Order: sequence, then C-alpha cells, then structure tokens
Amino acid sequence: MTHVMVEDILAQVRAALERDDYAAAAAALEPMRAADQADLFIELDDRQQTALLTRLDPEDSADILEEMEDEEAARLVTTLSHDAAVRIIDEMEPDEAVDLLGELEPHHQEHVLSRLEDEAELRPLLLHPEDTAGGLMTSEYLALGRRMTAGEALAALRTWRPDVEDIDEVYLIDRHGRLTGMVGMRRLLMADHATVLADLNDPEMVSAPAGTDQEEVARLMARYDLSTLPVVDSQGVLIGVITIDDVIDVIEEETTEDFQRFGGGEPLDRPYLESGVLTVVRKRIGWLLLLFLTETLTGSVLRHFEAEMASVVSLAFFIPLLIGTGGNAGSQTTSTIIRALAVEDLDRRGLWRPLIHEATVGVVLGGLMAAVAYGRALLWGTGPAVALTVSVAIFAIVVWANVLGSVLPILANRLKIDPTVVSGPAMSTLVDATGLFIYFTVAGLILAF
Repeated sequence: MTHVMVEDILAQVRAALERDDYAAAAAALEPMRAADQADLFIELDDRQQTALLTRLDPEDSADILEEMEDEEAARLVTTLSHDAAVRIIDEMEPDEAVDLLGELEPHHQEHVLSRLEDEAELRPLLLHPEDTAGGLMTSEYLALGRRMTAGEALAALRTWRPDVEDIDEVYLIDRHGRLTGMVGMRRLLMADHATVLADLNDPEMVSAPAGTDQEEVARLMARYDLSTLPVVDSQGVLIGVITIDDVIDVIEEETTEDFQRFGGGEPLDRPYLESGVLTVVRKRIGWLLLLFLTETLTGSVLRHFEAEMASVVSLAFFIPLLIGTGGNAGSQTTSTIIRALAVEDLDRRGLWRPLIHEATVGVVLGGLMAAVAYGRALLWGTGPAVALTVSVAIFAIVVWANVLGSVLPILANRLKIDPTVVSGPAMSTLVDATGLFIYFTVAGLILAF
C-alpha cells in the first residue's frame, strides 16, 4: 500500500474517531494489511489507539500488535483493561505473545499470563533469554511419532489446529519426545499412505539447542536455506520451532546494532525516536570520552615532535592528509574483515592469511598513494626532500593501517568481543596517533633533523 493511500486512510480513521464512530474507523482499517495497520496505529494518540484496539475483532488487534515493536505493543497493552488484553493476547502467535509479555512489568505479566488460555504453553517460553533460539521459537509445530504411516499423519494434519497456516514440515519424535527427523510436506503428500514416516525422514535435518545465540540461528537458517528450524533441549527433546519471519527480525536487529557500533556508540534498546535524549547521551558518552582520551595521543605525538615541525614548517601542511588517508584505509579494511567474519568468508580462527592478504593490498595501495602524494607535495612548493618524506610516510601509514585493520577485528572476535567496536572512529583514532609517529620518524630519517 502506497504512502499516499495510508495517509488517506489515516485521515478517514481520525475523522471517524473524532465523532466517536468506531465502526467507521474499523471499517476504514479493514482492507489494510496488518503491517500497514500497525504503521497507521502509531500515528494515533494514546486515547485513540486504546479505544480503537478494543473495538476491533480480537484477531485483528492481535495481528496489529504482532507487527508493532514489542516495547510499543507492551505500552499499548498496559492501557487496556485486563479482560481486553487477555482477549487480544490469546489470539497472538505464541512466540509473539511471549515477546510482548516479556516487556510487561512482572506483576502485570503474571496477572495477564495466569488468565490466558495457553498459559501452560507460553510459560515455558518465557524462561529462555530473548536473544537465544529458545527465545525465538514458537510452540506452533506438528510433531508425530516416527512409526506412524503417511496416511495417519495426513489424517492428524487435517484435525490439528485448523487456525494454523503454513505448515511446511512435520517433525518426527520418539516416545520420549526426542527429535529424530523431519518430513517435508510435499514428500508427505506424495508418499504412499502405508509408508512409515521414518522411511521418509530427511537425513540432512538441522536443529539448534535452546541456548544457541540468535545470530548463530540466523546463520544456520541462511546457510542451509531453511524456512523453519527445530529447537531441542539438552536431552534432544523437541521444544519448539523457529520460523523464517523471526529470523528476518533478528537480522534487522543485529544489522542495526552493528551500524550503531560502527558510528562509535552503544546500540539503542528501543527505536530511535522512542529513545529519550538522556538515553542516547548515555549510549554515546562512554565511547566519545574514550575516543577523546585516545585522541590526546595525537596531541602528545605532536608535542613530542614540536621542534622538528618548527624547523620544517611545511611538514605540518600534510598532517590532515596523512592521518585522514590512514584512517580511511584502516576503516576500509576493518569493514571488509568484519563482513567476511559475519558471512564466514573468513575462517574465524585464521589470522595469517588475512594479515598477509591485507598487507599485500596495503603495499599496492600505499605505492599508488605515495606516487600521488609525492606529486601533490611538489605542487605545493615543497622541496624534493619533504615530498619524499610525505611519500614514504603515506606508504608506511597505509600498509600499517591495513595490517592493523585486519588483525584487530579477528583478535576481538577471538576474545568474544563484537568486532564492530574496533571499526569506524576507534580505528581512525588509533591510526591518527600511530600514523603521526610514523610520519615524524620518517621525516627524522630523511631530513636528518
């Protein structure tokens, strides 16, 4: 649905709500998809959201809450009566309901949870951290005994939860509930009714323990082109299934966190415009102070070589050019290495191959930049000695930045630190100080202060 259409419907809904015509407002929302309805809902004020949500069909209200950010959905639920909240949450998918319940205050969560029809189904899901496989999984899946026949499985499928859609796989379990295999729906439909499910088992089935980190879950599903991923406990018992829509949300969340770290700050816990000024300041100030203190190393290097700059003033002309080029080269390398680690183009345990590779790249790039820098220095009217100093220094700085940019993300990854923390501003700041030291050391050797 186009932005213009959403705006038109929003105007209709607001006009209907202003005259307390909730039936007209609900009718205006009816043709929209749940995602568009959620976007429109956010534009309404709190009173209008509450009034309209309670007058929609509970199933439609549940669809809207599922499309909203968990924090925003939870805030909206707290404005409802307990009866209204229970009616709506009862219609939500189990994994979505658990995400919402997890955002509620403990006393409110318990009050709502104890009145839900699926309390026994949802309560175990709340025990898992939200950033693990257990926190992502849903209890909506079909598990059958491995000794059942295909005919019996199809009969069970016809009677199992008719409100549930998109069943792509049937999971096979033993008498203890342990996951033993999986049968794709197409293969089940094509099989002879007398065939035992164990004979249709997919030998390449992939599963994940409940404690698996959500990034690893996303990697597994992307690597093996899975639409669902079964989750098992420490005994191998099937306890849930992760669907692809949840993994897409994880990828978006992790990408957002990486981008925020690339800028030199801690990831925000809530959507940007819902994060207060003090929250944003708190997320940024730590890194900003650390980078500030690190940047003082640059000042220390300049003070150390103050006499050399005073004797050859033209050296100062090239400081921004040198440290800027070094920082850019380092950032290019870290970005490449971090992405290679993320998509497993690079062995997480290997260090020497990327180091040698980037050192070689640095030599070629450094040589090209050195030639350009030499010509540029001569055009600025400096002598050949200063031009040579700038040329050699920029070569050495680019090589150094490439080496540093390849080693630090890999070391951070080995230490279980997010590699993005050594990217962007952090890399530029580090290269600034070390690059200046290289520059003046080269100048001292060539110009013989």
